[in-house]
Amino acid sequence: MPVGLSGLPELLPVTGIRWGVAAAGIKRSGRNDVALMEIAPGATTAAVYTRNAFCAAPVALAKRHAAAAATRYLLINSGNANAGTGEPGKQAAWASCQALAELVDCQAEAVLPFSTGVIGEPLPVERIRQALPQAVAGLGGQGWEAAARAIMTTDIVPKGISKQVQLGGKTVTITGIAKGSDMIKPDMATMLAYVATDAGVAQSLLQQTLRQAVNLSFNSITVDGDTSTNDACVLVATGQASVAFASESEAGFAEFATAVTQVCQALAQAIVRDGEGATKFITIDVQGGRDAAECRQVAYTVAHSPLVKTAFFASDPNWGRILAAVGRAGLDRLDVDKVAIHLGDVCIVRDGGRAADYTEAAGQAVMGKEEITITIELGRGNTEARVWTTDLSYDYVKINAEYRT
Repeated sequence: MPVGLSGLPELLPVTGIRWGVAAAGIKRSGRNDVALMEIAPGATTAAVYTRNAFCAAPVALAKRHAAAAATRYLLINSGNANAGTGEPGKQAAWASCQALAELVDCQAEAVLPFSTGVIGEPLPVERIRQALPQAVAGLGGQGWEAAARAIMTTDIVPKGISKQVQLGGKTVTITGIAKGSDMIKPDMATMLAYVATDAGVAQSLLQQTLRQAVNLSFNSITVDGDTSTNDACVLVATGQASVAFASESEAGFAEFATAVTQVCQALAQAIVRDGEGATKFITIDVQGGRDAAECRQVAYTVAHSPLVKTAFFASDPNWGRILAAVGRAGLDRLDVDKVAIHLGDVCIVRDGGRAADYTEAAGQAVMGKEEITITIELGRGNTEARVWTTDLSYDYVKINAEYRT
């Protein structure tokens, strides 16, 4: 079961956003596998996408559509990634957008398509076309939870959060949903995330806000080091709350941006907590670096080490694996005598070797917990970075070995 995740919290409606879902028969389970977000006119939309060179057809098309017209709809299917599908995949993505455009009387360019699921299989466009009337008919402001469930693939639980902040005496709502539990690694760490707010935000400022939030959330998680072909995160600002921002210097914007980041961090952490086969939620804090880049370099080297991850699964305080990972992270002229490593509040490495006061019993007590923090002090600067990851269990191998069967 997911680490530290209980039921889905109440997801508050965002004025100007409606969701509808439908079952197109893409998933073998017969559950809803199409989600449709309708965006009110006048809203602004920002997005970030995977950097995988084999980006899926819907990713490439969404980028083009976002640049060509104001976005009115997000069309998401699960169960099929429409990636590695060549020209037929591009045509299928376009045909899906065109089918919705004809149904709701808008430009096809006003539709951004998203897909998640198995790579390399043809997208069943006709099934999606037949399911769209159901999704459109069901559009409503309370559809966030249904959408969170419709976009799931190997996720065990749906992921979502709402947050409200008071800005200038007015309430601003931010609600988001996400899916993902494997093939998770930065450069858009398969995951999809959709966040909306009823604040008004200029498009360029909204894009800046999203990028900053993503860097501190979805680009700070890893389950297995694999970057998906389909990753995307979208932020929509409907402007329905009578609170609007044109520049970051305006009163209340810093609080708003912080709230957006907090929503993204909660969703990102939920993805890690629901990592395939995960039994541990691990925070890696790297401090005392020359810059953030080298702190992240160390953090990810530790987070991606199969030896470290399997030690956490076994609750084995084999601290040498962590030390070795820090040492091979590739930092120029790292002075190992200045490095200190802690498991929780237990110092395991100091002055170039095992801490003199470390005991196996103390390390074992920390490793037996579900949530563990590794703190690495590099002793060469003043910057820091944080990454969230999981252990590596038998179930991860089993789930991914049987993914297509």
